[in-house]
Amino acid sequence: MSPKPQDEKICCPPFEPAPWDDKIIEWVNKPFIKSHVCTFFFMPINFGGVMRKLDKLVTDAGALVTDYLCLSDHTSKWNMDVYLAVDKNIPGAENVTLSGKFYSKVYEGPFKDTEKWCKDYASMVESKGMKIKKWYMWYTTCPKCAKKYGKNYTVILCEVE
Repeated sequence: MSPKPQDEKICCPPFEPAPWDDKIIEWVNKPFIKSHVCTFFFMPINFGGVMRKLDKLVTDAGALVTDYLCLSDHTSKWNMDVYLAVDKNIPGAENVTLSGKFYSKVYEGPFKDTEKWCKDYASMVESKGMKIKKWYMWYTTCPKCAKKYGKNYTVILCEVE
């Protein structure tokens, strides 16, 4: 991918991979709001609408999305739960917290490489003597912004023990 002219609208902020690549992150009651996205064989169908609804709830509460972090939990071929990191409790939203030790690894490339990334990630976790408890994916930019930036970063972030 080659970057596009900067005069095109960009809705996603640039992603800086260094703070998230090959890192252990410890969270204690990190606040998120949770919602659900319909998928068709893991491909999101109503992701944009769900994100607009969450953004409105956050904006109306005078809150912030921390690190622009939105974790995806693919619960089946037909459903994906999303967790949007926030700085405070959001009225009208499903407020949840995540706690634990998480291993984070950044990948770059087309989404068709996800299976390859997941195998690499699992191997890396095992080589570090850890076990995966819960998988999350962080798609750091929408497809339009990934095209505009010329990079499509995805972060695999799993709770580990």
